[in-house]
Amino acid sequence: MPTILGHHHISMISKNAKKNDEFYRQTLGLRRVKKSVNQDDPSMYHLFFGDLVGSPGTGLTFFEIPMVGRTHRGTNAITQIGLLVPSVESLHYWKSRFEELNVKHDEISRYAGREALFFEDPEGLRMILVNNKGEEVPEFWATWDQSNVPREHQILGMGTIEITVKNAGKLERTLTELFGFIVLERTEEQILLQSIEGQAFGEILVKELDGPSEKPGRGSIHHLALRAKDDEELAYWDEQVKMRGFRSSGIVDRFYFKSLYFRESNGILFEIATDGPGFTVDAEVKNLGEELALPPFLEDRRQEIENKLEPLD
Repeated sequence: MPTILGHHHISMISKNAKKNDEFYRQTLGLRRVKKSVNQDDPSMYHLFFGDLVGSPGTGLTFFEIPMVGRTHRGTNAITQIGLLVPSVESLHYWKSRFEELNVKHDEISRYAGREALFFEDPEGLRMILVNNKGEEVPEFWATWDQSNVPREHQILGMGTIEITVKNAGKLERTLTELFGFIVLERTEEQILLQSIEGQAFGEILVKELDGPSEKPGRGSIHHLALRAKDDEELAYWDEQVKMRGFRSSGIVDRFYFKSLYFRESNGILFEIATDGPGFTVDAEVKNLGEELALPPFLEDRRQEIENKLEPLD
């Protein structure tokens, strides 16, 4: 029976692609592996950041919506993103770096049982650097040697993803009964689950909170994508989602991967995405993220699309 292999990517909303691009490349030292557009609305940028090739599990992606307002925080939302770093020494490196670059951050503390450093990007997106403690990560995650962050302190990939909902029990049942997640720890305030036991790169922290639902805006999280190995496994998950009573989008070809989308009972949007073919399907590794990349079905509209976008370096 197929299992969820961990996180694939996570997608957010940005008001300004240029400032977003600068922060994630220059401040966080990630590689922009794809400069593309929202395939459903090609008037807006879709930027992808990650490791050397944007490996599954390392991807932070952003839709630019210039007219978007601020986020009104609340429940029934994906609320924080954990990013793994190699060691506790890495957390001290990042704390000093954030102080130097005027990035909003807290003192080093703990989160989900690990040393952690909470911080925000310029649009208020809440993130946490988490000590991976030298533990195993997917073998295909690849360091980008041209990062301006030293290799020993670079962000490895996605870790604990926090989801806040009105009904934690419903989300827990979806994760465990549908996807086979394992409950690692349970308290009155939260439930910590893992897709692969003992591995932080597939970890979800569920918190229960009553009150108004979050109203998304700049710096809010749109959806979390989970990993499926290939087309066959994705078709399996499509059937399982439907059998569970959720409405699936059906399988969508995003060119760089295939995926499906559904909302669980609290309204959280999940995507399930295949590992391949990946971002090197239309570019060499050395040139990733440099030119505007369009899927084949949009290629004949390239001039029209480029004319509507503000150029990025």
